[in-house]
Amino acid sequence: MSVSAFIRVTRPHNAVVAGLTALIGYLIATGTLTPPSLLLAVIVALITAGGNVINDVRDVEIDRINRPDRPIPAGEISLAGARAYAAALFVGGIAIATLTTTLCLAIAIMNSVILIIYAVRLKRTPVLGNAAVAYLTASVFLFGGAFAGIEGLVRNLSLAAITFLATIARELLKDAEDVDGDAAGGARTLPMLVGVRKTGIFAFACACGAVLVSLLPSGDWWSLFYLAGIAVVDLVIIFGAFRGVRCTTPGCVRESGATSILRTGMFAALAVFAIAAVI
Repeated sequence: MSVSAFIRVTRPHNAVVAGLTALIGYLIATGTLTPPSLLLAVIVALITAGGNVINDVRDVEIDRINRPDRPIPAGEISLAGARAYAAALFVGGIAIATLTTTLCLAIAIMNSVILIIYAVRLKRTPVLGNAAVAYLTASVFLFGGAFAGIEGLVRNLSLAAITFLATIARELLKDAEDVDGDAAGGARTLPMLVGVRKTGIFAFACACGAVLVSLLPSGDWWSLFYLAGIAVVDLVIIFGAFRGVRCTTPGCVRESGATSILRTGMFAALAVFAIAAVI
């Protein structure tokens, strides 16, 4: 077992980005950053890393075929070692969360539990698995706001709702892209049950919901600048979802670039919220 393997199995880029997102959540809620708020990034990075490790533990048999280079199937980390490592990451994140607020601690514990349940069961459950991913993504903003108390959490509800709905749209379209591979792996996803076209329509409806929420007057950041910026972002999100709704095959969804466009729209929305919060 090498140090490199223990770093790679956490998918550090993913964990670090999640941690930085929590800081942005605090910035949006308060309009500033403080030294204590850096704890948020550490907590989220550790818990996200724990979730990534436990996912690899559960997917080890699939990874032996599809990703044999990953640390666990490659034999660089034993299953027992990976389980212990995941537990340590979760415990570490929750322990540090005790230094924050009660709200932050509650979210940290709840998200750790959901990450474990997702890896064990929800990952292969249609719609519920998508909803779990969407909640976990959106909750990072709630976690960042919660460091400023209930008022901070409430200020970030709009961004969390937009993220939740846009993430569901993107996750459903990703499932539509991967129908063939998921079928071979024994997974059951919404596109496999109702078809690619109906999944695309549902994803488009979720994207429209995200756009509607983005226009609601809420928070100190709601201004002419925000409205102008979010209008452009909304067009990107609608455009991405519409490209997916036209498709009836997985290949069409992949070629449409819908999921990439939606991801770009989500990052752009985050930038608009952050800039509007500090100007």
